[in-house]
Parts: sequence; C-alpha cells; structure tokens
Amino acid sequence: MSTTTLPEVDTRPESTDDTDSDSPKMFHYVRKNKIAESAVMGTHVVALCGEVFPVTRSPKPGSPVCPACKEIYDGLRPGPED
Repeated sequence: MSTTTLPEVDTRPESTDDTDSDSPKMFHYVRKNKIAESAVMGTHVVALCGEVFPVTRSPKPGSPVCPACKEIYDGLRPGPED
C-alpha cells in the first residue's frame, strides 16, 4: 500500500464578485413571487427591463439598480393596499 500527496488545489468558487469591467453589478426589478422560485429551482426570471437571468444574489442596501428597471418601476401605478 502506498500513499501519495495530492497537489495543492485552488478551492475558491468559480463565480466571484469580480467583474471583467470596472462597472459595478446592477440589480434588477423582478416579480416578487418569482424570486424564491428562481433562487431555489434555478429557473430564469425576466426583469422589468427585459433582462433574463437566474437569481443568484440578493441586493444589499445601496446596491446599484438598473436605470431602465427603476424608470419602468417608477412609472407603474400603485397596486392595491394589503
């Protein structure tokens, strides 16, 4: 029986917070009932601006918001009060 030593392996996750460009990542407005489904099942959501993507992160206060989504959201009529 022999033992071997495995070489050092880089264990960082494949996706990091770094982007290829200097522009910050933006968060989009998405229907509330689709967010959890996408996060759990990996399905894609459609943002107000038309961007299609799976939900992988949640925004923190002060995170940049897609200007097109914000403009569309601000133009929507308020829904019924709960």
